[in-house]
Amino acid sequence: MKNLHRKQEGSMNIIIVGCGKIGQNLAEQLDEEGNNITVVDISPEKVQEISTRLDVMGVVGNGATHAIQQEAGIDDADLLIAVTGSDELNLLCCIVARKSGHCHAIARVKQPEYSTEASYLKDELGLAMVINPQYAAAEEIARVLRFPSAMKIDTFAGGRVELVKFRLPVDSPLVGMSVREMAAQLHPDVLICTVERDAEAYIAKGDLVFEGKDVISLIASPKSAADFFTKISYRTRSVKDVIIAGGGKTAHYLCDMLLRDGMAVKIIEKEARVCEELCTLFPDATVIHGNAGDQEILIEEGIERTGAFVALTNMDEENILLSLFAKRVGKGKLVTKINRFDFSDLVDQLDLDSIIYPKNIASDVIVRYIRAMKNTIGSNVETLYNVIKGKVEASEFIVKEGSLITGKPLSELAFKKNVLIASILRGQKVIIPRGQDCILPGDHVVIVSELMGLHDITDVLR
Repeated sequence: MKNLHRKQEGSMNIIIVGCGKIGQNLAEQLDEEGNNITVVDISPEKVQEISTRLDVMGVVGNGATHAIQQEAGIDDADLLIAVTGSDELNLLCCIVARKSGHCHAIARVKQPEYSTEASYLKDELGLAMVINPQYAAAEEIARVLRFPSAMKIDTFAGGRVELVKFRLPVDSPLVGMSVREMAAQLHPDVLICTVERDAEAYIAKGDLVFEGKDVISLIASPKSAADFFTKISYRTRSVKDVIIAGGGKTAHYLCDMLLRDGMAVKIIEKEARVCEELCTLFPDATVIHGNAGDQEILIEEGIERTGAFVALTNMDEENILLSLFAKRVGKGKLVTKINRFDFSDLVDQLDLDSIIYPKNIASDVIVRYIRAMKNTIGSNVETLYNVIKGKVEASEFIVKEGSLITGKPLSELAFKKNVLIASILRGQKVIIPRGQDCILPGDHVVIVSELMGLHDITDVLR
């Protein structure tokens, strides 16, 4: 099934092998940004569905073969992304692409034994990136458990700037206060970026009044964020012990990270073989052979007292139910892994603390890399996060000499609607910008905006 590509200036020719959830996410995001996409899969139904829905090219066949890659246009491709369910097939796709097309290549791998060799595979096979969704999800969960008041934490500038998302308690002193009043009374060195309320999302302007249960995103240095939470009397307890339901690959990576952070880890897993493997790999963890869906086992293992509960079974429905049970009987931090994004609006209404979508994390990392490939004269995209999926993005740019945005106070620049200059990192100094601040060459600048797909920092100017 083939459709003609829409040609756009600055677009890239990208082949995506594998039409599962990650492949579909990538095809949607990269097509929206005006790239020329070809999807490849052995399933005619999947290829037909995506190519028709998105109006992209589709090729049916084994993406690891030279013939199918040629049919998909490997000779003119800028990038091949292999995200099938098989690590070996993904690596082979990339090797064939590198040999025949001389394009950039990205492989998704999920087996722990390959992940430990990611840098070797990347260097020896000449790959642009080796991405492991489960490892990336474990990293995000570990970040949240280190600072459990947050629903989600993303980092910019090597961790010196954080984007923190949290839910405002109904008894918070901020309730009934506007963003402007908060700034005048508390003088916090943070920038409130967005507020999500019911099904609505807002870029936070000065007259926006906070309400209980608002989901707020702010940008600050880690120290300033901690100071702000102290000022608003927000509970920032630390986690000392964690119960993990499910002993799969994400649990494997997470257990390793949490033990290194000095947390006590207990894993409940129903497969005896997996339990034995976890016991061998992590002698310092407590591994329970049992069904995490059994409420008696959860109570017996201390779910009422634990500092955090992480639901990582293979079933989204089970993870949701386990988290709701943990919320009812305990007071610990909750993290829920969900693979399907289709019902995200419904899931968000369940008030489940932190929700992790591994497949989304993987596609976001890949899109970030592709944006960085499109470096332009004045700046380039260094980091990219969805603050509110499909509505608001946060982009980190490194500003180059000669950019039109440098040298003038921010108050004198004509910005497009709903754009926030959220932070400026100059050397080691994090600046939460005000009107009189200027952007200089070499600055790392974080922009929060409803404009999706920014490629150059000057795209925010009218």
